[in-house]
Amino acid sequence: MKDYHINIFYSEEDSGYIADIPDLEYCSAFGETPEEALSQVEIAKEAWIESARQAGKPIPAPRYRPAIYHALR
Repeated sequence: MKDYHINIFYSEEDSGYIADIPDLEYCSAFGETPEEALSQVEIAKEAWIESARQAGKPIPAPRYRPAIYHALR
């Protein structure tokens, strides 16, 4: 199974790294390093999925692919 794409970028405004998962609306996390942001967003992903299950909401399949992957086909 494919996993969700994760974006990690530096935020000057927050003075740290932000990680987000485009397929899971509002699923993001912060870290002082890219590795910390990644670790935190993995925790947020599990919480997001568990909350959706408990609420009976659909969990989207991994679909997001950055444009660069489309160009490599």
